Amino acid sequence: MSQEQPRREQAEGQQEPIKYGDVFQVSGDLANKPIAPEDAAMMQAAETTVFGQTQKGGPAAVMQAAATRNERAGLVGHRDVTDVAGEEGVTVAEANLLGTRIITESVGGQVVGQYVEAKPVMQREATGGAGRQSAVTIGEALEASAQAAGDKPIDHSDAAAIQAAECRATGSNMITPSGLAATAQSAAAFNEGLIGDEGKVKLADVLTGATAKLPADKAATREDAEGIIKAELRNDPDMKTHPGGVAETVAAAARLNLTEA
Repeated sequence: MSQEQPRREQAEGQQEPIKYGDVFQVSGDLANKPIAPEDAAMMQAAETTVFGQTQKGGPAAVMQAAATRNERAGLVGHRDVTDVAGEEGVTVAEANLLGTRIITESVGGQVVGQYVEAKPVMQREATGGAGRQSAVTIGEALEASAQAAGDKPIDHSDAAAIQAAECRATGSNMITPSGLAATAQSAAAFNEGLIGDEGKVKLADVLTGATAKLPADKAATREDAEGIIKAELRNDPDMKTHPGGVAETVAAAARLNLTEA
């Protein structure tokens, strides 16, 4: 009890702002940042663009409630914006896998919310005609990444993830000449020599029509997703995956397949 009293008095005397780490599963610098009004406004605008409105109980609503409380307590200003959100952005990325809509909401590259909206689709014939299956393949997940994050210039973390995806889809560690992995590696090297994003090769340039570009394909599994995530993380300077990128879309595909199993 003797230790509880000082903490209680401190809390009453000096209120702490609600931080990102208090309400979302985030880490690093973002976790310690107070949620600011302009952060919430950006997320509300992004959600409205994708959903047509803000989501009840979604990240935008949570951020707005936290920002309002922080502002009323005099801990942030009405026009304040967190440097992480302002510099690295607030995004709502959308991808479609076999008619299933996957929306990922992120602040500063860290996921704060994800929605999966399943829609009825015609099942495809399984290979060889034995039974039917609707599992999402690695190739289809790569195509979804081209939709969700197609404007992202390819860097070495993307190339590593694409290489891991190709190897797992084909069951071989050999990189196919002029295939997805080889093209992505060349694109990453090319982009590295340019200043700014203008003229850089984007994910959509390489991954559009990925299924047809793979010599073989397979349904995405949790093990595939884990391997691809590790490849992307190892080659990213901030050790994080990109919203709507290769690792996240393959992981989403694997979760859908596990649900349908």
